[in-house]
Amino acid sequence: MEGLDAVIFDWGGTLNRWHDIDFHEESFALAQAVGAAGDHDHTVNAAALHAAGQTVWGWSRDHQRSATIEDLFAEAGLEHDPELLTAYFEFWEPYTLTDPDVLPMFEELRAEGLKVGILSNTIWPREWHHRIFERDGLMPLIDGDVYSSEIPWTKPSPMAFQAAMDAVGVQDPGRCVYVGDRLFDDMWGAHSAGMLAVHVPHSNIPAVQIGHTEGDPDGVVQRLADVPAVLRQITGRIRPT
Repeated sequence: MEGLDAVIFDWGGTLNRWHDIDFHEESFALAQAVGAAGDHDHTVNAAALHAAGQTVWGWSRDHQRSATIEDLFAEAGLEHDPELLTAYFEFWEPYTLTDPDVLPMFEELRAEGLKVGILSNTIWPREWHHRIFERDGLMPLIDGDVYSSEIPWTKPSPMAFQAAMDAVGVQDPGRCVYVGDRLFDDMWGAHSAGMLAVHVPHSNIPAVQIGHTEGDPDGVVQRLADVPAVLRQITGRIRPT
C-alpha cells in the first residue's frame, strides 16, 4: 500500500457509542406522527410500525435495498404528518451524542491530508444528521456524506461505498479505509467494495440485523482515538508528527 486518500466512517454505533434500544418504545414515539388518536389506535399503530421496522431491516440485510421514514409508514399502511415526528427524534436524541474522541481524531486525519467521509445506513433525512453534526462541531471536518435514505442501496452493497467515495472526491477504493461497528455491513461490505476496513467492536448487534457473512477486518480499535495509529500500522501512510 502506497497510501490513503480517505477514511470513511459509519455513524450509529461508531461515531456515537452503541446503545441497546427498546424498539417497541421507539415505535410508540414514531406512532405519534400518525396524528391524534385514542389509546387503542395508538397501540395498534405502534405495533404496525414495529412490524414494518423489522421488514425494512430485512430489505437492507437481505437485498441491500434502502428505505426512508415515508417507506416505513407506507409498509405499516399508515399515513403520517412529517411535522409530528418531533417525539420520534426526541426519543433518539440522547443516543446521538458524538463520542468525545471523534473531533480530535477527525482533525488529526485531515491534518494528514486525508478526506473524511460518512456513510450511514439510515431511514433518516440528511437534515437530521447534519443537525447532530452541527450540534457537536463536526460539520467543518466532513468532506462528504452519504445516507442510504438518499440512494437506492444500503451497505454492504458496493454501490453504497462507491457513492461515499464519490461524495469525498476519491476514485481508488484501495486507497480508502472504512471504519464501522458491523462485521457484515461494514467490514465485509467495505472489502467487497475494494476498501480496507477497521472494526469498532463494541456494538451488540441484534440477531435480526446480522447478515450472512462476517468480514475479517484489517484492523481493530478499542477507542476511536486509536484510528490514526491503526491506519499507520496497516498502510504506512500516516506518519507520527
